[in-house]
Amino acid sequence: MAFLNEAAKHAYWRANIRLVLKLLSIWFVVSFGCGILLVDWLNSLQVFGFKLGFWFAQQGAIYVFVLLIFVYVHKMNQLDKRFNVDEK
Repeated sequence: MAFLNEAAKHAYWRANIRLVLKLLSIWFVVSFGCGILLVDWLNSLQVFGFKLGFWFAQQGAIYVFVLLIFVYVHKMNQLDKRFNVDEK
């Protein structure tokens, strides 16, 4: 990566860390919040015949994590292009 200057380099990494923290907080809310803390409330709803709290604990958090990986890749490609450090 070749940044134009130190300010661009710091701005890039600030944006990168901000994105990572946002995605990790979403994953935390889904896995810990929906799978553990809100499980009793979510169990009052059903998805495909399973209680929603159980589904989040067993399947949902994994699906959200995989989706967040694709979101991260897409957003990082946009960030790389914005700072002109993308792979050409």
